[in-house]
Amino acid sequence: MYCTIHCLRTALRAAATTHRQHLQRQAPALCALRHLKTSPANHSEAIATPQLDGAPKQYSPKIQQLVSDISGLTLLEVSDLNELLKKTLNIQDVGMMPMAAAGAPAAAQATEEEELPVKKEKTHFIVKLTELKAAEKVKLIKEVKNCIQGLNLVQAKKLVESLPQEIRANVSKEEAEKLKAALEAAGGTVVLE
Repeated sequence: MYCTIHCLRTALRAAATTHRQHLQRQAPALCALRHLKTSPANHSEAIATPQLDGAPKQYSPKIQQLVSDISGLTLLEVSDLNELLKKTLNIQDVGMMPMAAAGAPAAAQATEEEELPVKKEKTHFIVKLTELKAAEKVKLIKEVKNCIQGLNLVQAKKLVESLPQEIRANVSKEEAEKLKAALEAAGGTVVLE
């Protein structure tokens, strides 16, 4: 049994070797590529395996050497390198805006729109009582007492006499409008912030 398995392995190895030699004669580049993919002889030239998510990427020494060489260049040398790479790789220069004349009005309109700040609509307001009419002071004190829960008449009187005062904070727009209308009807001047 051992002899049979051993003989089969030897025969398969011999067949693979002759097949590889046959391919080298027909397509040397294809065989070299297969050899590169399967050859563990030189780990620095082997194709790197993909990294797991979240793990820092490992760069080959060849790439690290290129980065260190390029980072040591001056600006003139980088410009020359850029030109040479464009010529070598046949990369054409592309203009920024090929239709600049047709796009000018649209660009001007876009800059005007960008200049105008986008106003966000406020959702919460502060209701502030700033002034009062002296003739309607009693009416305003009663309305302030009704607007603020837990406030008695003496506290409401002190609040009205020490204006400007905040009546309510963080109220919705509808509620702020109702409070403003009620306090102005009672003789006060109200500001929403």
